[in-house]
Amino acid sequence: MSMSKPVDFARLIEEADASSLPHMKEMGRRERKAAETRLKLFRSALRLFAERGLQNVTVEDITEAADVGKGTFFNYFKSKDHVLSVMAEIQLGKVREALEAAETGRRPIRSVLHDLFMKVTEEPGRSADLARALLTAFLSSTIRDLLAQNMLEGRRMAARIMELGQERGEIDRALKPEQMALHLQQSFIGTMLMWSLQGQTRLQTAVEGSFQYFWRAIAAKD
Repeated sequence: MSMSKPVDFARLIEEADASSLPHMKEMGRRERKAAETRLKLFRSALRLFAERGLQNVTVEDITEAADVGKGTFFNYFKSKDHVLSVMAEIQLGKVREALEAAETGRRPIRSVLHDLFMKVTEEPGRSADLARALLTAFLSSTIRDLLAQNMLEGRRMAARIMELGQERGEIDRALKPEQMALHLQQSFIGTMLMWSLQGQTRLQTAVEGSFQYFWRAIAAKD
């Protein structure tokens, strides 16, 4: 089974607890079955990482929790760390949705960016242990290149959102869109790291504060 065919797993993850999955209904039976299995492995791994920590979970633990064979795991992921690359797909999908919302021009850019800030906290915000597991995996050499590609693509789309904000007079025209996009990523990752170490407030609360500072830094001056 090939691992190269792209599937919109971001939406599948978000709808995983729903009684129906519209995107799966649009897939062929074989493609839908593959999506369901990969989704099951990801969700099982995510739960175990949150409960035990990344280093204390084996591939066998994941396949047992997902009720699939160990060989099946390697049809979808090269390693345990690669399971978490699905999280990068989810986050990239949210940036893409934010760009689409910005391009319609129906909402202020501030609103689009605020929603993006909050949505990217949904999965890692389940627990501080899970956030630490994600950050640990993101530093792993086995998936570093893949994550770097996703981060670069995310910055490209975020920079376009910034450009749209400048064109509409919401964002300071003197700032470079690429630099603002980089600071956006740094703001979120830094906030998630500090929250995962301290755990004194909900991640969403911490991110809300970071967004307010970020927006004040880029907003057009009256």
